[in-house]
Amino acid sequence: MVGTLDWGPANERRDLLAAPVAAAIGGLPGAEVAGIDPDLADTAAFCERYGVPLDVSANCVVVAAKRGGEVAYAACMVLATGRADVNGVVRKHLGARKVSFAPMADATSLTGMEYGGITPVGLPAGWPILVDEAVAAAPHVVIGSGLRKSKVLVTGKALAGLPGAEVIALAQ
Repeated sequence: MVGTLDWGPANERRDLLAAPVAAAIGGLPGAEVAGIDPDLADTAAFCERYGVPLDVSANCVVVAAKRGGEVAYAACMVLATGRADVNGVVRKHLGARKVSFAPMADATSLTGMEYGGITPVGLPAGWPILVDEAVAAAPHVVIGSGLRKSKVLVTGKALAGLPGAEVIALAQ
């Protein structure tokens, strides 16, 4: 397994998953979950404490795309070693005039997940999930669980297969 965590089948530990994640986790074959110290949920602290390489950890950021007075939301998945090109690739791909990181209150209320634990699993129907090529190609990646108290381990292929997922060259 990855790092020093005590991984177990996500379907058997739904107490470690936010409600929308628990409802959708069955669609991710082989998903594992592990509890962590919620104070160490942020990527750098998590990776250091639990021995997870940065290039095995993937971050999910929620963006707000604006065009013609309308706001649409999307999720972007990139490895912790990169950053999503929000103002270039993401803006063009979503056909938006302006794209910015969604305000924390919007991201948490719309997803039903905790800030710092947001994940592409269980996002609202219709949201595009932009998965960077490196994430999709990874044998395993550690992602959020919807809660700060745990992490999920999945294959990049599983993330690329999520409803609404599109694999693109996203990272800078």
